[in-house]
Amino acid sequence: MRLRNYFVLLVVLWSFIYLVSTGYPPALLDDADSVHAEAAREMVESGDWITLHANRIRYLEKAPLMYWATAVSYKIWGVSEFSSRLPIALATLGLIMVTFLIGRFTYGDRAGFYSGLTIATCAGIYLFTRILWPDVILTLFIASAFYCFLRANQDEIPKPKYVYPIYIFGALAVLTKGLIGAVFPAAIIGVFLIVTGQVRRLARFRLFTGALVFLAIAAPWHLAAGFSNKGFFWFYFINEHFLRYIGKRHPADYSTVPLWLFLSLHLVWLFPWTLFLPLAMKNLPRKVRSLNRDERLGLFFVVWLALIIIFFSLSTTQEYYTMPAYPAFALLIGGALARAEEQQAAGKKSRALGATQIALAVLGLLVFAGGVTAFLMTRHAAAPSDIADTLNRNPDEYALSLGHVLDLTPQSVVALHTPIVGTAIVFLAGTITALVLRRARRNFAANLALAVMMAAFFVCARLAFTAFEPYLSSKPLAAAIEREYRDGEMIVINGEYESGSSINFYTRKMVYILNGRSSNLEYGSYFPDAPQIFLTDADIARLWSGAERIYLVTDAAERERLARLLGRPAYRFAESGGKLILTNQESNEP
Repeated sequence: MRLRNYFVLLVVLWSFIYLVSTGYPPALLDDADSVHAEAAREMVESGDWITLHANRIRYLEKAPLMYWATAVSYKIWGVSEFSSRLPIALATLGLIMVTFLIGRFTYGDRAGFYSGLTIATCAGIYLFTRILWPDVILTLFIASAFYCFLRANQDEIPKPKYVYPIYIFGALAVLTKGLIGAVFPAAIIGVFLIVTGQVRRLARFRLFTGALVFLAIAAPWHLAAGFSNKGFFWFYFINEHFLRYIGKRHPADYSTVPLWLFLSLHLVWLFPWTLFLPLAMKNLPRKVRSLNRDERLGLFFVVWLALIIIFFSLSTTQEYYTMPAYPAFALLIGGALARAEEQQAAGKKSRALGATQIALAVLGLLVFAGGVTAFLMTRHAAAPSDIADTLNRNPDEYALSLGHVLDLTPQSVVALHTPIVGTAIVFLAGTITALVLRRARRNFAANLALAVMMAAFFVCARLAFTAFEPYLSSKPLAAAIEREYRDGEMIVINGEYESGSSINFYTRKMVYILNGRSSNLEYGSYFPDAPQIFLTDADIARLWSGAERIYLVTDAAERERLARLLGRPAYRFAESGGKLILTNQESNEP
């Protein structure tokens, strides 16, 4: 197949999976999703591209590049779900293509295509780009730096056109997610050169002038932010980098998952391609010296993924943190798939390839059986008017990216009939089709069948996200407020800002916080110019009896406690997803 056709296939898959899913539904979620979008929106509104703000309070814990990209998207397309998610989707396309280029350089065109295909259709990349997290952008820049390194390192005298981009991409990675953007490329390249006995080659990578290029890109924003915000250097570098890594960061508003689960979930995040990892493991070098070209590059991929996973295994084990290792996995898998095809074309059997495809088919049958069983057991139940009314709550499990799945009950499954049945059919059809094609030695078509299966599954996943939207987003409550809001009225969130941050984003109004001076807004709230948005029980009781209307957003379980606290009637204004709005005045709506 021609190189252009590989490129077109990857772009078509990306468009179907990622570009189509940038818009509404679902809405932006409470917490990080809408907090990050709001910071970008306020950047456009204020014109301050140095100091991030969320809810008009300085938001100093994050590097700016993702917010810059989102703000530019807002300026071009306006503020919406589509423009919020577009930079993440474009970064995903970039990552697919860079992985394709590395694989093509390493193992050939077919391996490059399979490597890009793995990135485009693995479960983790899709899941971790549903929220405005910068990790896919970080992964793009790190992978780009490694592509340039591998191209430069093949020559006795590395070419400047490949050397200097290493520093440029490293600087952009730092502007995306802090110091790990420089630590990972430097550590992985350094360890690889040491292990392979090439450490003296470092001197040929223009360390002095490269460092100047790096600083020219990475330093200006850090200096400007430091001069504009007293205490920034301590908060950003010590609190948000060093103390966060050792688990001492203040405030401790993040949680972690058990190490065994953190490691084993990589099998899920790289699904379905992880089942081909044993095939890739067979091709790994058994030594570190006197390697041929393919063995040396394979060793680099092992160092790449191992150091990143080890680094985070010693720190906060959030699943998506290791996304920068995914391209290395994809490259090993892509190379192994292409090599197995070559062996079959030469008349050799690949039992491992066939066994893996059988395992996938068995898994497809199990998913189909589970989906059909779930549907049959709940087919006569009435669909809930609000999915939140049928869910259990397991807040101790929400450190997991899929933690809310544990909230499901038989009643809530009714609202998910379409995605459940769709997933069952897709997995059965996809895995069986791939098995038939694999047995006919049509390996390229078999791999495409798996990719199409995942693309269809992601459609089902998006339907499930949409069904969960009222539970995870406050957009319906924001819409209710917008219909009646008048200047001078107050919107108050009971608890942490993050529990209702999408109200701030969708109403574009500053919100007040009742008993929630913590988490992302705490540090910035102590600056002299911070608005006085944090309220106590005494404050809300006093304001409740005033002339101005107050919209109090709260978890429904808090209604009775608040009614006793407020002393005056609290009228139910709107309710959605287990949250409701109380107001001190009756609604004007008919």
